[in-house]
Amino acid sequence: MRVCGVVLAMLLGCSAAMAQDAGGITVWPKGVPPGGIKERADFGDHLLEISHRESDGRVELHKVKADVMVIQTGTATLVTGGDVIDPVDTGPNEIQGSGIKGGVKHEVGPGDVIEIPAGVPHQFFVAPGTQITYLVVKVVKK
Repeated sequence: MRVCGVVLAMLLGCSAAMAQDAGGITVWPKGVPPGGIKERADFGDHLLEISHRESDGRVELHKVKADVMVIQTGTATLVTGGDVIDPVDTGPNEIQGSGIKGGVKHEVGPGDVIEIPAGVPHQFFVAPGTQITYLVVKVVKK
């Protein structure tokens, strides 16, 4: 499966070039897409992207996509669950908000793997002067 190949390549430090080769895998050397951090790879049933934050994020809730995250660098507080405050539709099956009421705090850092099921609100808080970078695999719920 392509997702496993990418995650293993990141964790093991493989340096193969990114391209779906005859072996059917995609590799982002050192965890960065060849087109830079803003590049996304959409495979239909899942999407790969890198997220980098230097400040707090907004609440996100994906109705039909689960997020699988692998923290590459930095630390943050991730709040999950509860209810979205001031929810706004931002696209098909996507909601953002200003905060979470009644969520659970998780301290996350390099090497942590996080799975957030579809429908679960989540928000990152980044301490001043710090940052966090992480791989996100968005998996479409069937």
